Amino acid sequence: MELFSTIESILEINSPMEKCSAFDKFYSEYLVGNFEINHSSTPKSWDYPSYQKMLDIVLPSKVKSRRKLNTIEGQASLLHSIVHIEYSAIDLALDHSYRFRDMPKEYYSDWLEVANEEVRHFRMLLSLLEESGFSYGDFPVHDNLFLASKKTEDSLASRMGVVPRFLEASGLDSNPVIMEKLKSINTPFTRKIVEALEVILEEEIDHVRKGDRWFNYACEIEDFDRECYFSIVKQVYPTAFEKGKVINREARQNAGFLSEELDVFSGDRDIPKSQKCLI
Repeated sequence: MELFSTIESILEINSPMEKCSAFDKFYSEYLVGNFEINHSSTPKSWDYPSYQKMLDIVLPSKVKSRRKLNTIEGQASLLHSIVHIEYSAIDLALDHSYRFRDMPKEYYSDWLEVANEEVRHFRMLLSLLEESGFSYGDFPVHDNLFLASKKTEDSLASRMGVVPRFLEASGLDSNPVIMEKLKSINTPFTRKIVEALEVILEEEIDHVRKGDRWFNYACEIEDFDRECYFSIVKQVYPTAFEKGKVINREARQNAGFLSEELDVFSGDRDIPKSQKCLI
């Protein structure tokens, strides 16, 4: 089994359940060392996400509001959005592993471990969505995570900075807010959702921590200062950091963010300028 060609074949599977099953089989082989690595192969670039034919993809502004969490449909809409995030995160973690060659073995092990956890999160939330009477595909979705992966294909520092350390880290802020709203409703079903989100929050801290680790590594090999993080993110999201936001400071610090970085997020510090931001 060759690592990159196998991951490529999994990334191209359209069916979520088939993709998860294929990953299970691959990952069990990977863990016992039944694989080879051909670093000379060239990674493909996809123009569309793997779920394009399965889901109704719309602009983020067109995704239905999920404010009515006291209704089953509102709870299902919320679950659907998180199911989609977790499914997209499977492809993201696989693409992290697939796209960047000649990395230490620990790099591939880290992101395949993340992919394995995202598969588990996806299945856990999909089960809850189906318990509510809805299915994956019943609500429209956006493809922001896929577009972020496209925009960061050419630089490891950009990929690690934008995806784990910016987009995924934002979930560390939003997850507790959602949990508090669901706790106030306090039904047997919302308690199940909260329990699932608690598991995801704890494990996502480690995912962002892995992103922090490999962002630092990327800065070394691409000759950036760590402070280039803000410039890297703003290249993809020009309005990022313009307004202070409420952040989950403890979770972000556990994931590797420095206090000075968090002060920028909260609006208490200006974006630092570095002479070594070459991107």
